[in-house]
Amino acid sequence: MFVLFLCNLSLVPAAASKNKVKGSQGQFPLTQNVTVVEGGTAILTCRVDQNDNTSLQWSNPAQQTLYFDDKKALRDNRIELVRASWHELSISVSDVSLSDEGQYTCSLFTMPVKTSKAYLTVLGVPEKPQISGFSSPVMEGDLMQLTCKTSGSKPAADIRWFKNDKEIKDVKYLKEEDANRKTFTVSSTLDFRVDRSDDGVAVICRVDHESLNATPQVAMQVLEIHYTPSVKIIPSTPFPQEGQPLILTCESKGKPLPEPVLWTKDGGELPDPDRMVVSGRELNILFLNKTDNGTYRCEATNTIGQSSAEYVLIVHDVPNTLLPTTIIPSLTTATVTTTVAITTSPTTSATTSSIRDPNALAGQNGPDHALIGGIVAVVVFVTLCSIFLLGRYLARHKGTYLTNEAKGAEDAPDADTAIINAEGSQVNAEEKKEYFI
Repeated sequence: MFVLFLCNLSLVPAAASKNKVKGSQGQFPLTQNVTVVEGGTAILTCRVDQNDNTSLQWSNPAQQTLYFDDKKALRDNRIELVRASWHELSISVSDVSLSDEGQYTCSLFTMPVKTSKAYLTVLGVPEKPQISGFSSPVMEGDLMQLTCKTSGSKPAADIRWFKNDKEIKDVKYLKEEDANRKTFTVSSTLDFRVDRSDDGVAVICRVDHESLNATPQVAMQVLEIHYTPSVKIIPSTPFPQEGQPLILTCESKGKPLPEPVLWTKDGGELPDPDRMVVSGRELNILFLNKTDNGTYRCEATNTIGQSSAEYVLIVHDVPNTLLPTTIIPSLTTATVTTTVAITTSPTTSATTSSIRDPNALAGQNGPDHALIGGIVAVVVFVTLCSIFLLGRYLARHKGTYLTNEAKGAEDAPDADTAIINAEGSQVNAEEKKEYFI
């Protein structure tokens, strides 16, 4: 009988409790998990749709009461009341630290007490990354190893490498847990062999983490690469002609920058320093002539090495601009018409009394000997032709133009006899003929 009585006693409360829960199904607290960045503010909210004046309470992961309705229970200046009513209890936790992370409980004091859990996640912000392993300068062809490192991230941050805005995938990644056993230190190592195209390039280490609000932290290292010079000779004209100036530019690139450059001709020094002037990286030949033909060499040297380039100069003749046109007259005329097209430099005077040296110094423009010789040859040719045609014309028009009196007066003693002789001479037909051609 005693055992049965105990059983009945135990069944009564259970039945009563079951009925009470059924009658208060709408009274149930509702919460949500919260994620906040370290140093930020977390808002914990507990709501009840139906409440018959039953109290609400927030407690921390250590089960310490923070707020009971609108009454603060824990002395922590970081915890403040946001809203308190029969349907809601909201509190804020400012300046959140990693130690605040955990499961918070909202309790509704019904019979029995109903609870709801909200997990507070605190994100550890990664420190600004640092790049190590770079020593300036780096020689072309050397193997470079750069390491990017960041600490304090929770969860572990992601590190990515970029060079010339292009991501480098082949890298090493290492994650280590910090001493507080809550955050992580992450490092990544980049290995690559440098060349001259890497000089001045920015290598970027980028740290991505959900606590950074889509604004990654970056570290940048600008590379300085030293390399031997590269040399190229650029002429001022592709078709150098006799009498014209010529500028040869020695384009040299290297780091350190080679300065100055050395010019030589055919393996020796420049033969005519007065006409061949070196200015910086330029060789200026003031007045070209055939003796300038040869191989010109430009040599550039820096602390890393030496390089050179060659240019073969061939001085071309000036094109002949004389175009003579001669009209030959008919046999009945001695007129000769000659048209001569002459092209001269604008700076040449028609009254020049002397011919200047083609090897003159800079700024002196002499006449073209070939042009002058052509003019003289045309003049002589026209003169000879004129003389020949005139002589031939005169030879074919010669004859006897004596009057009758003159013809009879050769053997006559007086004028009357001369007239008679002239009239009588008509018999000789050969002497009276005149020839016209």
